[in-house]
Amino acid sequence: MRISTVTMFEQSMTSMNRQQANLMKVSQQIASGRRVVNPSDDPQAASQAVRVAQSLALTEQYGDARVGARNALSQEESVLNSVSDSITQAKTLILQAVNGTLSDADRDSAASELRGIYETLLGQANATDGNGRYLFGGYQDDSPPFVKNGGGVDYVGDTQVRQQRIDASRLMPVSDNGEDIFQSVHASAGYLARADGGNSGSVTFTGPDVVDVDDADFGGAFTIEFADDGTDITYSVNGGAPQPYQEGEPIRFGGLSMTLEGTPADGDSIAVDKAADMDPDLFATFERALAVLENPASTDAEKAARTNTLNNTLRELDNGLDNVLTVRASVGSRLNELDVVDTVADNRTLNYEQTMSDLVDLDYVEAISEYVLRQVGLQAAQQSFMGIKGLSLFDRM
Repeated sequence: MRISTVTMFEQSMTSMNRQQANLMKVSQQIASGRRVVNPSDDPQAASQAVRVAQSLALTEQYGDARVGARNALSQEESVLNSVSDSITQAKTLILQAVNGTLSDADRDSAASELRGIYETLLGQANATDGNGRYLFGGYQDDSPPFVKNGGGVDYVGDTQVRQQRIDASRLMPVSDNGEDIFQSVHASAGYLARADGGNSGSVTFTGPDVVDVDDADFGGAFTIEFADDGTDITYSVNGGAPQPYQEGEPIRFGGLSMTLEGTPADGDSIAVDKAADMDPDLFATFERALAVLENPASTDAEKAARTNTLNNTLRELDNGLDNVLTVRASVGSRLNELDVVDTVADNRTLNYEQTMSDLVDLDYVEAISEYVLRQVGLQAAQQSFMGIKGLSLFDRM
């Protein structure tokens, strides 16, 4: 069979083009540092690399979300720390003001300082994150969550909490609403007692203290009512049988104990209930304390009301402080969780990057060896073409 000159030239050119294409492919791999430059280089590895790249990008997005969550929680923790300091300062002032030896001027001075703390606390409750978003308004973070009205402070924010997805399987609260912080108490808060504002006697109370949680009536609400028939003073609990009143003697009911001092008037009463059911509100607590400190007490009934209010304020501030510290502990635990999730995400990122490297990155030793081999192949094809080009009968004539 005869082979035409054209065929020999075409085969030689095809061989040289193929060798040159292989050399260019290896050159491109070395220049880019990737084994898979085009999907056609390794379709299976290319498709797996796309999935790994998507997972890596998603991990980075969650990382950015955690940065935002950490900033929000750190700001909240800082504000709650200031709130705790404010409550502690208020307790110190109330302890001083409850001293019966202070003059009205001294109490007025304490009231002035206490009002300053009250205003500071209100400012802390309406704190922002620096971008105009209110920390404790829930999803309604574009306006102050606490506003003053004629009789106190109202919470007008959202009762929900803002959440942010920090990982594929974790949706984390990145804030707490103001109602849960400033108008709630911890579940462990005990009982409170409040004397009726209309009491005309001089009775004061200490407690209530829990003495028997197994009592059948423990956990309920109680009303202590006093009666004076002109001869004997009695008291009854929730309309029960009258009992003789003895000043300074503890009385027990529903697993609780209270000690009463002074002389109650006929019709006076004291309400006792769980702290969570007595409308807990730090701002209202401050307002009740300010009301009795700013208004001088002249009668025994007014002095008794002041003593009861201030003693009760101390218990309410304790409950409020415990609640704030509980929320702050929750914020701290979430910050710790972010650190743990960051560590897990870093390890996951390293795994993704290693997988991506195994799929598409270039082995330079192998690539350079192949590059040299392709060079030799191209040179051989060129030399072969030169030799074939000289095979002509006209050269022998």
